[in-house]
Amino acid sequence: MAQVKEFSVEEKLVSLITVQKIESKLDEIQILRGELPMEVSDLEDEIQGLYARKTRIEEELNGIQEFISSKKDAMKEAEALIKKYEKQSDNVKNSREFEAINKEIEMQTLEVKLAEKHIKDATEEIAEKTRQLELAKKAIAAKEGNLNHKKGELEKIIAETNKEEKHYEKLDAEARQSVEERLLISFDRIRKNYRNGLAVVPIVRDACGGCYNSIPPQRQSEIKQRKKIIVCENCGRILVDSDLHDSIEIK
Repeated sequence: MAQVKEFSVEEKLVSLITVQKIESKLDEIQILRGELPMEVSDLEDEIQGLYARKTRIEEELNGIQEFISSKKDAMKEAEALIKKYEKQSDNVKNSREFEAINKEIEMQTLEVKLAEKHIKDATEEIAEKTRQLELAKKAIAAKEGNLNHKKGELEKIIAETNKEEKHYEKLDAEARQSVEERLLISFDRIRKNYRNGLAVVPIVRDACGGCYNSIPPQRQSEIKQRKKIIVCENCGRILVDSDLHDSIEIK
C-alpha cells in the first residue's frame, strides 16, 4: 500500500505562502487591467440594447408606412365613390334618392377627412421616430468607437501580460497540488472574503498584516514556533512569522 506523505506544519505554511504569493502576482496583473474587462462587457451590453432599440424603431416605422399606405388606398376608394355618387345624383328621380346619395357622399367625404387626419398624425409620428432612429444610430456609433478604443487598450495590456500570466498560472496549479484539500478550501474561502485577496499574511510591527489588529506577544511566539496553523482572531486570516514569509520568493 502506498505511503501518503505527512507534511509538517512548517511545510504546510510554506505551501500556503507560496500559493498566496503566486496568486497575489496574478491579482496584480488583474489590477493592471483595471476596470477595462468590465467596461468592455458593459459597452457590449449597451450596444446590443441600442441595436435592439434601432431594430424596434425601424419595425415601427415600417408599420406606420404601411398604415399610411392603407389610408391612402382608403382615400382613393372614398374619392372614387364620391365621384360615382355625384354622377348618380345627376340622374335622381326623386328627393328620397337625392338625400340617400347626398348621405353617401357626406359619409365618404368624412372618410377622406378622417384618412387625411390619420395620415397627418402618422407623418408626424414618422418624423419623431426618424429622429429617435438617428439618435440611436449616433449612440451606436459613439459607443462602438469607445468600445473599439477600450478593446484596443485591453488587448494591448493582455498581450503585454499574457506570458507572465500563463507563467504564474502554471506555478499556481503546481503549488496548489502541494496544499492539502482542507487547507486549500479554507484558503480560497478567506481570499474571497477580502478585496485584496490576502488569506495568508505575516506579522508586521506586532500586528496582523491583513487587518492590523494587534497580536499578543505569546501568540506571536506560538506563530514563530510553526507548530500549528494560527489565524487572526479579528479577520480570520492565516498568520505566519515575517521571517518565513520573506524567505519565500516567487520568480
